[in-house]
Amino acid sequence: MTLTLANNFSNITISSRIEERLRRGKLTQNQVDNFQNFLTEVDREFLQHRIITNNTYTRWFRKGTATDEELRHFIRQFSVFSNQFLIAALLKVINSSTLQQSRASREILLNELGVIYRQPGQPSSSNLAQTEEEKDREGDPELVSTEGTVDGGICRFRAAHFEWLLGVAEGLGLHYEDIGKRKHGRPTTLHFCDELQRLYGSDDPQIAEGASFAVENWAAAGFWQELEDGLTRIKQTRYPHLRLAFFTWHNRVEAQHAGHTLEELEEVYFHPDFDQAKFIQGGREILEAIAVFWDGLNSDRLNHIYT
Repeated sequence: MTLTLANNFSNITISSRIEERLRRGKLTQNQVDNFQNFLTEVDREFLQHRIITNNTYTRWFRKGTATDEELRHFIRQFSVFSNQFLIAALLKVINSSTLQQSRASREILLNELGVIYRQPGQPSSSNLAQTEEEKDREGDPELVSTEGTVDGGICRFRAAHFEWLLGVAEGLGLHYEDIGKRKHGRPTTLHFCDELQRLYGSDDPQIAEGASFAVENWAAAGFWQELEDGLTRIKQTRYPHLRLAFFTWHNRVEAQHAGHTLEELEEVYFHPDFDQAKFIQGGREILEAIAVFWDGLNSDRLNHIYT
């Protein structure tokens, strides 16, 4: 994948895979030029969206000045999104148009549920004599790979992303029963969750592709870094035992997911049934839902609304 960064904005350019297909005569120059024009539109509609380029809430959060109430409210709302995302991810698997797309979707879902990535050709465990406590630590995202495949990977309960987030919540006085359920969500959070199911998990492959591309590139565009920065400052100044692996691991891994979506787009774009308008629609609508989520958190902060 070729993704170049300029002035804090992402410009998508033709990848070496497309160049190779052109060289071999599998694509014409006109097809490649049209694809580049489409990528330019995707860049404008998706990657230049204000929730990617200028997220007011995460820009504030990175300062590390959130009060305890603001911090717990953020973790609770983020936990609802994180847990409810599993429904959208399962719908994406079920509604995948091809086996290849189904496998790519399962990579994300199964890793969310606790199947650890492994590098192909390498053993799942390098130390069969590990104690159970040591094996359980494979669920610690500081100790597992951010690259590879879940195929042949080991499932650990503690490797489930929601359990990592629970570790953060417990450091702030929240418990399992306090987070992750729809009843804990603000209307803006639930709107985002519902739109994820409708768009990311859509049975219309064009809508789903656009939403997936937008979601993964939003996740790779920097908001995880802003959250990590803020939480690191809070850990250094107020909560020295706060566990941040959920955020640090996601900050490292999301670029891999974005790469998968570009490969998927390269495959579906040249299919005769590809609908550019629906792809753009799916991405634009999910980005608006993402904006509702973050704007809701910012409004709650400004109006001192805490759950």
